[in-house]
Amino acid sequence: MWLVSDYALGRRVLSDRRFSRAAAVAPGAPRLNSAAPSPTSMMSLDGSDHARLRRIVAAAFTTGKMTGMAPLVRGTAADLLAGMSRLDSPADLVSSFAEPLPVAVLGTLLGVPVEDREIFGSWVEVLFDITASSDLEKSRQRLRLVDYMSTLIDRKRLRDDDDLLTDLIRAHDGDALSQAELVSLGLALLTAGYETTVGQIGLAALAVLQEEIPREFVKDETRADALVEELLRVTPSTAISFPRVALEDIELGDIRVRAGEAVVVSLLHGNRDDKVFIEPELLRDDRPSAHLTFGHGIHRCLGAPLARLQVRTALVELFEFFPALRLAEDGPAAPAVVWKDGLITRGLSSLRVTW
Repeated sequence: MWLVSDYALGRRVLSDRRFSRAAAVAPGAPRLNSAAPSPTSMMSLDGSDHARLRRIVAAAFTTGKMTGMAPLVRGTAADLLAGMSRLDSPADLVSSFAEPLPVAVLGTLLGVPVEDREIFGSWVEVLFDITASSDLEKSRQRLRLVDYMSTLIDRKRLRDDDDLLTDLIRAHDGDALSQAELVSLGLALLTAGYETTVGQIGLAALAVLQEEIPREFVKDETRADALVEELLRVTPSTAISFPRVALEDIELGDIRVRAGEAVVVSLLHGNRDDKVFIEPELLRDDRPSAHLTFGHGIHRCLGAPLARLQVRTALVELFEFFPALRLAEDGPAAPAVVWKDGLITRGLSSLRVTW
């Protein structure tokens, strides 16, 4: 596999249709691990098949829809922080806030019953798992996810709910989706929107706690959006793209990528390319929003507006509720910051804080 760390070349790979996602999940394609994504997933399709599924889902992520979601996100964040304030200090910000916030938001958006929301949290990392678990464990988790989503769809057919998964079921019943596409699409929305957002909230909070940016920026409405974009650029939870396979020989910079070879884009390094970003390691609120964290081209993340909403709301509510929030003291038995590893994403397994 080729790894692209250059910003301009990364954008080209992500938008050039000769670099195929569908070919990357075909039998015999080069892979990061043995558990390839489903070939019916929207993330695994090219061309008209991808466009068809994307059109079905896109209406759920418009600016208007996200504006309507804002009170839910804000209210959920406030409730979680109130609950966290009742815990003994120090407490883990990941388990008490960064994880349950996206679970609640995605659960409401998709229509996942409240009693089911905690169970999929331990399963969804499998989509991003490279070396964190064995091949057998990866396969078992994927089967659990497919079984859960299939069962949930069957249950929701008997109801008439107002949520995204019910809309997808109606699209299936109208012959716009196959059953396999329906299950894969539900899983893609659930898993991709959960793990990456959990990671992004934790990383953003850590950047503020480590004083990489002044706290007053978080409270400044005129700077908040630009601040979130910089946090997304400098500390992205999505480290590398899903692989793509060249459909023909392609010149990429000084390299010739041969047909059948795979390419992965390092979004993390592209976001810090000093040919594009002056002082790329620094968080500045005067940059144009041109990072690669949500991808580029036809596979650009549909859920980007919802992710932005959650990260911004999480930061504003967190430091308003806990103005004196700080990292807990580090210790060998209880480090303040513990990173996840073995995943294609970046994130924290725990972030101990005190107030």
